[in-house]
Amino acid sequence: MSINQSGWRPTSPEANTVNVPASVTGNKALMLEEALIFEIGDAKTTGVDFGEGDVAHDMLGDLTRTAPIGLPGLSEPETVRHYTRLSRQNYGIDLGFFPLGSCTMKHNPRLNEKMARLPGFSDVHPLQPVDTVQGALEVIHQLAHWLVTLTGMTSVAMSPKAGAHGELCGILAIRAALEAKGEGARKIILVPESAHGTNPATAAFAGYSVEDIPATAEGRVDTAALKARLGPDVAGVMITNPNTCGLFERDMREISDAVHAAGGYVYCDGANFNAIVGRVRPGDLGIDAMHINLHKTFSTPHGGGGPGSGPVVFSEALTPYAPLPFVENQDGQFVLVEEETAGEHHAGSFGRMVAFHGQMGMFTRALTYILSHGADGLRQVSEDAVLNANYILRSLDDTLDAPFGPSGPCMHEALFSDSGLAAGFSTIDIAKGLIDEGFHPMTMYFPLVVHGAMLVEPTETESKAALDQFIAALRSVAERAKAGDPSLKTAPHFAPRARLDETLAARKPVLVWKDPAPLAQAAE
Repeated sequence: MSINQSGWRPTSPEANTVNVPASVTGNKALMLEEALIFEIGDAKTTGVDFGEGDVAHDMLGDLTRTAPIGLPGLSEPETVRHYTRLSRQNYGIDLGFFPLGSCTMKHNPRLNEKMARLPGFSDVHPLQPVDTVQGALEVIHQLAHWLVTLTGMTSVAMSPKAGAHGELCGILAIRAALEAKGEGARKIILVPESAHGTNPATAAFAGYSVEDIPATAEGRVDTAALKARLGPDVAGVMITNPNTCGLFERDMREISDAVHAAGGYVYCDGANFNAIVGRVRPGDLGIDAMHINLHKTFSTPHGGGGPGSGPVVFSEALTPYAPLPFVENQDGQFVLVEEETAGEHHAGSFGRMVAFHGQMGMFTRALTYILSHGADGLRQVSEDAVLNANYILRSLDDTLDAPFGPSGPCMHEALFSDSGLAAGFSTIDIAKGLIDEGFHPMTMYFPLVVHGAMLVEPTETESKAALDQFIAALRSVAERAKAGDPSLKTAPHFAPRARLDETLAARKPVLVWKDPAPLAQAAE
């Protein structure tokens, strides 16, 4: 365990020569043990007293509850303490480095939050009269302009709510375009092995059959194999660029030209746009549709199930088939166009993705991010993200196996494998060891093209000092795994909970609280 600059050495149970008994409470100093809320509260009591209801009748019929609801009753202090204690066990970007690969978990500037909370944005309602939401519509319109400008595309659909929703949007536009040309019989979507896992799922959900395209030894799309599979039954290709190996697809233009020549369309998964924003315009690579995760590239809240936003940019070929609605400036008045007629620019629209216009809070945050960074700042975002990833890659490739390291620099993600670890040790052991070091583990076992994959994305917001600390921790854990340190097999040791049976938890989750059966009383 390293000593910091002040000379203070953190204590640990292993380093303590005195046998200290476990605390009666289960607490470990300021790390407080916390039971489930059902174990703390009592269903027979409440924090607030309510009188008996005086309802003559209701409209619930046989759905009216006939038994107590069974919720635990707590006082206000008990409730506040419970959730505060639980929050102390959360790991988030405001606590430390979040190395999840393929997720872009980066710092969210507080300026974004301040703007999103301005009255008129935070309390806007989609059914307000148009003349009362001109500012909100202008934000959507201006953000749409910058997304089209940054990608070099023709138009953008702002309504998709997240990445996979955006993928569906793009695939539906491709299907509409093919049907308009009388080529609806094309039912195959080609998906490279290095693509995001949602890509084949989206294609299948839209009614297409999915065929894999292998990766080369250096982690990129096998262009020859892709070209060989193109034909009259192929609707298009879904390709992630930069891909999930953290590499840029150098043959992207060649791939796009081949797909177009065969009558198909090119969908690009833009979840990794953070690595190329300000540097590469996907439209210049022949892309027909690409979603942009605003909650990744443009630093908005990410994780915990949302909120998200996944606008989709379209080429000139697919613009007529893009979804509704969209915001348009008509003689100085911003309007939400919800219907199109023949001859207009969305005449072949496949319809709507959502009831209204999308995620207003995400739009405000993203536009704030773009305007506050400017063109030079956005370019630096991608440059710093790539620099940080390569710093991690080259700092650890002497300790961890970097399967694509010899082929050159990576983009925004550093990819390692579990090759070279001691017998019986794998990626999961390194991940659990990192928890003891105070880090959230990196992405594990993905991408699937690498055995025991460990995918690290430092993003552009981490300092060199933060990266150096993570590198030292990962190096230490990796060396222990290579040496066969048995304590790693039971890590984490310092977390509130020891290693869990994650397979059992995933397959047989306990989702409902059940009061433990009372112990049988001994016979007198």
